Amino acid sequence: MSSSLAEPRLEAKSTLDVPSNTMQEQPEPPLSKNKLKKLLRDQKWEEGREKRKELRKVKAKERKERKRAARNDHQHSPSDSIHEKRKASAEPEAPATKRPKTVKPIQLPVSFIIDCNFDDLMRDNERTSLASQITRSYSENHKAPFQSHLFVSSFGGLLKHRFDTVLAGTHHSWKGVKFLENGFEVAAREATNLMKTNRTEKFPGAFQKFGDEQGIEATTTSGEVVYLTSDSPETLTELKPYSTYIIGGIVDKNRHKGICYKRAMDRGFNTAKLPIGDYMKMASRFVLTTNHVVEIMLNWLDMGDWAKAFVEVIPQRKGGVLKEGMTTPNEPSEAITHDQAGNAAEPSPEERAELAKDVCPSGVDDLATKTPQHTEEHEQ
Repeated sequence: MSSSLAEPRLEAKSTLDVPSNTMQEQPEPPLSKNKLKKLLRDQKWEEGREKRKELRKVKAKERKERKRAARNDHQHSPSDSIHEKRKASAEPEAPATKRPKTVKPIQLPVSFIIDCNFDDLMRDNERTSLASQITRSYSENHKAPFQSHLFVSSFGGLLKHRFDTVLAGTHHSWKGVKFLENGFEVAAREATNLMKTNRTEKFPGAFQKFGDEQGIEATTTSGEVVYLTSDSPETLTELKPYSTYIIGGIVDKNRHKGICYKRAMDRGFNTAKLPIGDYMKMASRFVLTTNHVVEIMLNWLDMGDWAKAFVEVIPQRKGGVLKEGMTTPNEPSEAITHDQAGNAAEPSPEERAELAKDVCPSGVDDLATKTPQHTEEHEQ
């Protein structure tokens, strides 16, 4: 039995012992016609490399010669004599149009601070909107004829992370703006020191009335710091040199009522609201975005007129019209009854609660609508 069982194993072993060089001895399959053609094309291309190089040099030289000949022909063409005759004729040539000179913006001794200490109170889409509004505020200030010193305080958290990642850190190259991790109190002190260090000898724009030497000396020491909020009982009548105006940087869909007013009062800062109710009648109440407030104040620095400043920012298609007697040079006034929603009078507590007009960036009673550039708004 043992011998009969061993025989199959021997036979199996013999069948497996195939020489290892059996596959190597098999001839390689011949190349296809397409493969041969491709190899021949590649070979011819490599052989003609030097010839193509020489041909390119020849063609480049010919192009230069043609251009040189064209220039020579143009210099001696009959058109020169025609041009000389035209000069000698009585008909003068039209003067060449000159590009308008770019007017250099003027830095005024006034500061705007965007208080961003509300990062944990906003949702992601609201934080995205605030980042866009800060960007827009910088853009408006950068291109304005009369610029302010711009600060962004309490800059941190997820808002800063968005600027560093999604917005690729472009804010690091912004000029005329300073980002601070500290609160608006520290930013206000830095703004005051900066304005006093860079004193000016004269005031242009809306600050011209402070322009004499005595007025400049007085305003240097009497500058104010004001937090703009619609809950304030005070109304801002004008911007003053060497002053700082704080704007609440928050988009919260009216979830946190009165937060900016309380924040300013707890820290002992003066508050005020923009005087839109004194000049404009709004068809509906909307809240100003942060960049709206900045743009309105920049317009006032240029024109010294609140009515003109509001008209430039608040589109009439949204219902914002001037009250009776408030006119701009190019626009007549419209009769408005003073018992409408745009009344400058202080609203009752019930009306204030119903309309919820205490979102910080507005700083006004009658509030403007957003422009197409802005994605979010503090809707009431």
